[in-house]
Amino acid sequence: MKVEDVKELLFIAIKSAYKGGQEIMDIYHSEFVVELKDDNSPLTQADKRAHLAIMDGLMETKIPILSEEGKSIPFEERASWANLWVVDPLDGTKEFVKRNGEFTVNIALINEGQPILGVIYVPVANLMYFGMKGLGSYKIENYNELDGAPTLQILIEAALELPLDQGDRPYTIVGSRSHMSPETEAFINEAKVEFGDIEIISKGSSLKLCMVAEGIADVYPRFAPTMEWDTAAGQGIVNAMGGQVIDQTTQKSMEYNRENLLNNWFLVTK
Repeated sequence: MKVEDVKELLFIAIKSAYKGGQEIMDIYHSEFVVELKDDNSPLTQADKRAHLAIMDGLMETKIPILSEEGKSIPFEERASWANLWVVDPLDGTKEFVKRNGEFTVNIALINEGQPILGVIYVPVANLMYFGMKGLGSYKIENYNELDGAPTLQILIEAALELPLDQGDRPYTIVGSRSHMSPETEAFINEAKVEFGDIEIISKGSSLKLCMVAEGIADVYPRFAPTMEWDTAAGQGIVNAMGGQVIDQTTQKSMEYNRENLLNNWFLVTK
């Protein structure tokens, strides 16, 4: 895939993520209804409306789409996809229901198993994170003021390139607000032995990967279950800024469009 083609796809993904985020905020400010999925995790009108808005934006690319809503697509069909979008229209539904603002819209483009671009939009904070292989990773504050910009270059010129200089700070670990496993606690204790004074940040959804990409955190250990759509966009952003997401089973960069969509444990580092 040519660089200019990928840039155009990145631009489409950014616009689609923002549209999804607008749908989410429309519901967020209302008295929304929460349903339960088959696994008893919450589903809201926001998930559904964001999903439809994003699909509408990405369909023009004619690249197949894998999302939680489409997880029943047989692997025999998906295996032939050299390129695909991996989408989570609302990552952090529990955070959405709690109204703590720590939820995101995630869109990634996968090429031969690896994310070559990632977009994460944070609707409540109006923050847009995006990255592309060979282009770098960026953060736009007050993205709504740039909605309608005619080119990707205009967005890049208005953005902050990641990672940002955080000055002198202690070794920092970011973890999940909802899932703190015994293995994660053991990792933190080992870090205390190695680095002495450390700081721990708790965040929801894919914001944890954004914290590493931005340079706010040094590492994100995830020793608990996640799915491909939870991590693909964040990995695209982390990879593009020079970091890595290492599958703790294979000890290689985490791959996507696998037969089993459940991720192995992984470690995100700068």
